[in-house]
Parts: sequence; structure tokens; C-alpha cells
Amino acid sequence: MSRPRRRGRDVHGVLLLDKPQGLSSNDALQKVKRLFTANRAGHTGALDPLATGMLPICLGEATKFSQYLLDSDKRYRVIARLGQRTDTSDADGAIISERPVNVTQQQLESALERFRGETQQVPSMYSALKYQGRKLYEYAREGIEVPREARSITVYELKFIRWEGDELELEIHCSKGTYIRTITDDLGEMLGCGAHVIYLRRLQVATYPITRMVTLEQLAELSEEAFRTERSPAELLDPLLMPMDSPAADYPVVNLPVVVSAYFKQGMPVQAANAPASGLVRVTEGDERKFIGMAEIAEDGRVAPRRLVVEYSN
Repeated sequence: MSRPRRRGRDVHGVLLLDKPQGLSSNDALQKVKRLFTANRAGHTGALDPLATGMLPICLGEATKFSQYLLDSDKRYRVIARLGQRTDTSDADGAIISERPVNVTQQQLESALERFRGETQQVPSMYSALKYQGRKLYEYAREGIEVPREARSITVYELKFIRWEGDELELEIHCSKGTYIRTITDDLGEMLGCGAHVIYLRRLQVATYPITRMVTLEQLAELSEEAFRTERSPAELLDPLLMPMDSPAADYPVVNLPVVVSAYFKQGMPVQAANAPASGLVRVTEGDERKFIGMAEIAEDGRVAPRRLVVEYSN
């Protein structure tokens, strides 16, 4: 029996995908979108094809709030190969130099210490940052190097896991915009032997629970089960989603009475009890505390809409 073609649907929330190795973030996004038959989907910061691990994928109205995850901290497990430097700083690139690894444990620990805390990092040419409207990796593939400005990053924690032969394993908790490939390449140059990434796994984004990650295989199995048992795929897949406002979970909440929220949802700034003095806030309404959008506290203390949720049916 052939599977009927399903129409797209409005589904809202965040899926914590455990991205497999060898798949681009966009390809992973499209697979999730098809499995959920979602009308809209977007990811929150790409992972290299070589990398695995947590890739939050926003569906439906959650896409409006994905930007808040771009500013979040990340945690990675990385294995570097010492003694070889590649043009992409990872195993997908071509080896451009090989040097002996004459490094002591003390030299390694001293070098690692220099990456902890706030530092300046020059992004790799093989990154998705843009220069004059084009992504850096597009220039790199043409053999063109363009100027890049150093950016401030923070490494909150850098754990030494193991060093066996030419393999060095680390765990890194860092701020937004940190390139693990660049840290690895810079470390290799600091040690005088070169290094590149051979394994990279993103363990966590913001405070999302690692236990809620799911694989494409698990999603496909649930979709097949729904088909076999003549159930709606939504019945099995949608419970996997995190709330649509979870990308903005770190922001304070202002709850509005339903009467007041009606004006807010029309784009009007409103007065609210217990609102903070300034900054961005999540806005909910009524006793159910249903999320209705993001707002900014105006100078006069009113809650001014910035991103609103389009009304949807559960």
C-alpha cells in the first residue's frame, strides 16, 4: 500500500535533533520538516557536516524566536589530531603541513590555559560569516583570503579529557560565535606541531536537556509506526517538541490579563503589573499563561510588543 501524500500543517515548537555526521544542518532541517509535515522550519546556528549533536530545529511560530538561541552558550566535545594542519582546520580539509609532536604535558596545560576566559578569535575562512555579502567559505573555495576582524569570545570551561598518541580530547563550554575548529588550529600552532579537528560533538545548547535529543532514525520509526497503526504522525511526534518560547527561556515573564492582552496582540504597548524596569520580556496571558510573544519595556514602563505569536489552534 502506498503512503498517502500529506499536506503541510501548522506545528509549533522546538525539536532537539541529534544531528548525524556527514549531513549538513540544512539537509537535517529539511528531513525534520518533512517528517513533521511542517509548513515552516528553521535551525538555530549550523553545525559542520563533520559535527554531530544538538541542533535545535524550530517549527512554525517557534521560528520567530530562534534568534534568542543564537546568543546562547554551547558545550562541545572535540578530538584533535596533533601533528597535522589542514586548510579547513578539520578532517574534511586537505593537509597543508605535518610536523612532529614534541610537546610535554606542562606545555599542553600552559597552552590550554591561554584559551580560558575572554579572548580574541579571528574566524576561519571556512566559516559562514559574510564579507561584502558573500560567505567566507565561498571565498576560501576560490582560493581567496579576505580580511577578518578578531572577535571577543569567552571560554567558560575547558576540560582536558585525554591525550593518547596524536589524539587530544577536550570538552569546551563557550559563548556564542566561538569556532572550535579555530581554537584547535590556534592550539596546534601554539604547540608548534599543528592540529585539526577529527571529531566534534555539540553536547548542549543553552540549558536544553541532553535527554530530550532525538535522532532522525527515531523520528522515522515513529512516523512509520503512525502509518502502520493508522494514527496521526502528530500524535507520536509532537510530544517530542519543546515549547515554542523555550529559545527565550532566560528572559523574565510578564503575565497579562486577557482584557489587556487583547490590546497587546494588536501591537499596542500596555501597562503591566510587576514588569521589570527595562529589557526584553516573554509575555503570557491569562490564568493559563499562554505564550503570546516577546516585548520590550519602553521608557514609560509600558510593555511594547516586538514579536507576536499568530493565533493558532492546538
